[in-house]
Amino acid sequence: MGNVLTIGIAGGTGSGKTTITRRLQRRFGSDICTLYHDNYYKAHDSLTLEERARLNYDQPDAFDTELLAEHLALLRQGRAVACPVYDYAIHNRAAQTQLIQPAPVVLVEGILILQSAELCDMLDIKVLVDADADVRILRRIVRDVRDRGRSLESVVNQYLTTVKPMHERYVEPSRRRTDIIIPEGGHNEVAMALLIERIRAHLEEERKNG
Repeated sequence: MGNVLTIGIAGGTGSGKTTITRRLQRRFGSDICTLYHDNYYKAHDSLTLEERARLNYDQPDAFDTELLAEHLALLRQGRAVACPVYDYAIHNRAAQTQLIQPAPVVLVEGILILQSAELCDMLDIKVLVDADADVRILRRIVRDVRDRGRSLESVVNQYLTTVKPMHERYVEPSRRRTDIIIPEGGHNEVAMALLIERIRAHLEEERKNG
């Protein structure tokens, strides 16, 4: 594989990262592959479900970012990777893995990906998706209750005890490592057009050189 374009998409919970990622995936299909930081939560097989539920999942040590960086390096070399799969219902990694095939463009999505200097050095474009805090918490409530089997009380408690303080401690300072800040996420058509054009130009250049 020739030159691989790597794009990091960071931002707080419910900011719109996944909307951007999915729009790019639909637009470019197999020319894009994606690594989700959430799939690299550390396994906690020795803990009970109740103990796992009490862990702080919104700080850097919750993730195996070293493994994510290894997988990103392999994808840049044109090699497939066996990505872990995280099961939100049990707060732990699932038994199966997901095979990610290499592509000319690799997206890396996650709240805390810009916390890792090693990961930042591997990203050609670093994007921070921005949204008001009240919008983000409402989106998180809807997502976690509807899609992840959580109770409203547990979502609100987690947001107040770990998500909000960790956002202020880790996500906000990551702005200084960002190349592009996108307000309103995937609904920002100007920003989406710029990202799409940058990817399109890269793919065109790769086909020309290939």
